[in-house]
Amino acid sequence: MGLNNGMALSNGLAKIETQKLKEQICHDDSAVPVKAHTLDELHSLQVKKSNPNTPIIDLQQTIFGSEADKNKQQLESISASLASLTRETGPKLVKGDPAKQAETPKVVHASHQHQHQHTPQFSNITDSALKFTHILYNLSPAELYEQAIQNEKGSFITSSGALATLSGAKTGRSPRDKRVVKDETTSEELWWGKGSPNIEMDEKTFLINRERAVDYLCSLEKVYVNDQFLNWDPMNKLKVRIVSARAYHSLFMHNMCIRPTPEELENFGTPDFTIYNAGKFPCNRYTHYMTSSTSIDINLARKEMVILGTQYAGEMKKGLFSLMHYLMPKRQILSLHSGCNMGKDGDVALFFGLSGTGKTTLSTDHNRYLIGDDEHCWSDHGVSNIEGGCYAKCIDLSREKEPDIWNAIKFGTVLENVVFEEHIREVDYTDKSVTENTRAAYPIEYIPNAKIPCVGPHPKNVILLACDAFGVLPPVSKLNLAQTMYHFISGYTALVAGTEDGIKEPTATFSACFGAAFIMFHPTKYAAMLAEKMQKQGATGWLINTGWSGGSYGSGSRIKLAHTRKIIDAIHSGELLNANYTKTEVFGLEIPNEIKGVPSEILDPVNTWPDKNSYQETLLKLGGLFRKNFEVFTNHKIGTDSNLTEKILAAGPNF
Repeated sequence: MGLNNGMALSNGLAKIETQKLKEQICHDDSAVPVKAHTLDELHSLQVKKSNPNTPIIDLQQTIFGSEADKNKQQLESISASLASLTRETGPKLVKGDPAKQAETPKVVHASHQHQHQHTPQFSNITDSALKFTHILYNLSPAELYEQAIQNEKGSFITSSGALATLSGAKTGRSPRDKRVVKDETTSEELWWGKGSPNIEMDEKTFLINRERAVDYLCSLEKVYVNDQFLNWDPMNKLKVRIVSARAYHSLFMHNMCIRPTPEELENFGTPDFTIYNAGKFPCNRYTHYMTSSTSIDINLARKEMVILGTQYAGEMKKGLFSLMHYLMPKRQILSLHSGCNMGKDGDVALFFGLSGTGKTTLSTDHNRYLIGDDEHCWSDHGVSNIEGGCYAKCIDLSREKEPDIWNAIKFGTVLENVVFEEHIREVDYTDKSVTENTRAAYPIEYIPNAKIPCVGPHPKNVILLACDAFGVLPPVSKLNLAQTMYHFISGYTALVAGTEDGIKEPTATFSACFGAAFIMFHPTKYAAMLAEKMQKQGATGWLINTGWSGGSYGSGSRIKLAHTRKIIDAIHSGELLNANYTKTEVFGLEIPNEIKGVPSEILDPVNTWPDKNSYQETLLKLGGLFRKNFEVFTNHKIGTDSNLTEKILAAGPNF
């Protein structure tokens, strides 16, 4: 366009003329119009078809090895999983979201050849046999976001891109409602009785609860099915199937288990273990062995787990961990509730510790590769992560303290029970309005220095973490093998009780093998395996106190994280193997005389206490608590002979 200065309008402005410019047409992103004639046709062009979430396929095709044949086998496998044990006709299963189905679904009847032997038959039929149950199979995070936001109240996208959701009335695990079927095999094998996490139920009661869960799932219009793996060790990988009613649960397990490739999914076949998560539906409280409307039941013989009456996703994660604590030791593989990282030279360290001891913080190290944050196996050829993701606590999370976790909370991450600003959707991690147990579940590859695949060589260092609020354990102690076993079996930390009339008292907490809630055998079995592997590989045991110094909680002060990190660095580098040591009273711990970057006076806790008599009293008190806790283990032989047992007992407090 140009101005013609020779002509003027009556208002004094120059007249604007359009110039015809040859071959100088302004680019306007011109394109041929779409071929669609209707909006529906246009929308159909937006998304291209792909596996594994395929549309309905004509399952009558019989071409051997065809896509249809693979889908038919897959649906028959899922149908067998969802088959009732007391109905002659199972649900009609079809693949895909019912909201997207435009044609009459092709039917896949439930297979009567269920993978288990015990199948009573009754000639009755329910309405669920007359309807379609749509299987939403291994959906992607984006698809699960859509499902959750459309169908599950309380699901929102936060400002970071994570999916915020609610777990209902239960915001943590329900250990008192967890049951394990006691049969001829497990009655002899498992740890039962005082101190054990295994509360018994019989086979019949399990089947009643299974029937209730399966009937509920089959009554729904759609259910979510995840086929995934446990254990990065290719020789000991397990196939798991999770059937759930909520998109949130499906996304959680997508993150926490190992995600199969499309090729692995095609040849997945029958799972090794199946979870039926009907947590939105309660159990019948009048059923034998039930103590509430919640029940989490494991049947090792049937290779199944049933969840009723709780929507807390952590029950699935820890249920599978309990399974691994049973299956792996039977293969002479040690299952461990620990963090694990590896240095650039291939030196691996295990980190054991209960909540609040710093296990996640100390195992996440920018200078080392993260193999995993919580669950591992130690086999004859090294360590492997059981999971495909991390489940981090979010309370008081900050970018400064935990940058890796902060940055991992993005699209694909599940945020449980957090509170956020309603307009901007920014999460307030200090807000405990729903629960203090706020959590984030994300794939391990969201951590920048994660080692993929999550495997490593044999550990060089076994680090036991304790937050000692009594303030009498040294910041670091080198342990001999018997001492390592003693403190591993004890699983000590101290929690700070609430304020009562201005007095704050530390409370000793013991959890065998640093994971008593999940172990299946007696703790001494795991201890014997750990002792054997440490001895064979020449690993060194360490006890780290991340708690108080200079007095108990309320009078002393917490050991600085910077000092603890220097101690951990000295362990990794091998510096502490060559240090000079002094033995302490009562616990008989070997403490180094000096560590580069750490004040020498704090290494022996007696030096930091102004009142030496008070220190001695507190030390004896804690020693007594250790002894009392260990009484339950004194009658169990550890290993192949009684020598190790006697050495471990002698490694405890002596006064």
